[in-house]
Amino acid sequence: MTDARQQDNEKIWSLIKDARVAMLTSERDGRLYSRPMVASHKAFDGSLWFFTRKSSPKVAEVEAHRQVNVAYASSSDNSYVSLSGAAVVVDDRASIDAHWNEWIKTWFPDGKDDPDIALIRVDVDTAEYWDAPSSKMVVAFDYLKARLSGKTPDLGENRKIDVR
Repeated sequence: MTDARQQDNEKIWSLIKDARVAMLTSERDGRLYSRPMVASHKAFDGSLWFFTRKSSPKVAEVEAHRQVNVAYASSSDNSYVSLSGAAVVVDDRASIDAHWNEWIKTWFPDGKDDPDIALIRVDVDTAEYWDAPSSKMVVAFDYLKARLSGKTPDLGENRKIDVR
């Protein structure tokens, strides 16, 4: 991995690591459906992992249309991340073991041996993020300054990244 790619991945990780919940969007019958999901990862290496039930409608959606979007929003930090890529359903024991944590047991009380357990891996192609100043006073000041000057407020850093 190049240094630039590593830096991009570290920036994305810094923006998503504290966001417990992401919105996973997939397609069914020509319509987009989003649902909250908790990612299972310790760093961002270009892929995101989500536990799911094999019987869930999103599994059929991912198998029919692999292109998905994952969005994170942190209003307290004024950071927002949109990740697009190809999803695949993974149900091998090694992957389940690698991503398991006790918090997941809330949704899978039978543990890792639940016959309905699987993972959705999203291999991210592109990412876009918005990282604005987190201080509400700074945001309020920039807004007021923009209103008085007629200029657009500085909303922080916005960048598109080719992840793969």
